[in-house]
Amino acid sequence: MIATLNQVEVDYRGSGRALGPVDLALGEGEIVALVGPSGCGKSTAMRLLAGLEQPTRGEVSRAAGRGETSLVFQAPTLAPWMSAAANVALPLALAGVERREARRRAEEALERVGLATSRDARPAQLSGGMAMRVSLARALVTRPRLLLLDEPFAALDEITRRALADDVLALWAALKPAILFVTHNVEEAVYMASKVVVMTAGPGRIAGEMSIAGPLPRPPGFRTTEGFRATAEAVSDLLAQGMERAA
Repeated sequence: MIATLNQVEVDYRGSGRALGPVDLALGEGEIVALVGPSGCGKSTAMRLLAGLEQPTRGEVSRAAGRGETSLVFQAPTLAPWMSAAANVALPLALAGVERREARRRAEEALERVGLATSRDARPAQLSGGMAMRVSLARALVTRPRLLLLDEPFAALDEITRRALADDVLALWAALKPAILFVTHNVEEAVYMASKVVVMTAGPGRIAGEMSIAGPLPRPPGFRTTEGFRATAEAVSDLLAQGMERAA
């Protein structure tokens, strides 16, 4: 396994239990979507896997070594004074990669996300979807084994969200990192992942999980198939049951 949470619990002083106990496993090259209501601890689970937070109880393990985990937040978090290429090259620069090589790899990553002609643009000159593509390029420029996506499309319109979902799957097909994708959008989870894990209302626990049939990346028209619709309904039912059990 590339990353696991084993009987993990997180307590916050003054507000009590935020998460758990939770068991979660992410295999090499697997795409797992984590779905649940607001405040259920989805982002907390992701921060644990990113090493940004420690559990109160339980164990977190990652096979990914230093520099092999990348995290994309809901906001693009780009440095406004830097060009797109410089933003993408930043993790490489911090890792001590020679400047010319870092620039070459950054421009290659921008080309992967369809922004080769925008390498010199500043974040203020980019649309929301373009800025998120730069964030994805920055996350992937180090060729991580583990990619953590924390509701990266939440602030975008539906057309852009769908386009970026296909972009992420195409990037996954080329590089094959393990991906944990946090979202509260059931259809997005079913489209993106090979497995959907559903959480209860906070403090979040695992209500259940469901394997998603069909090839990745998704073929054209996948959202209109009977299997997709039935699976999305089944995940929605599981989410509703989890919220009832937590009530």
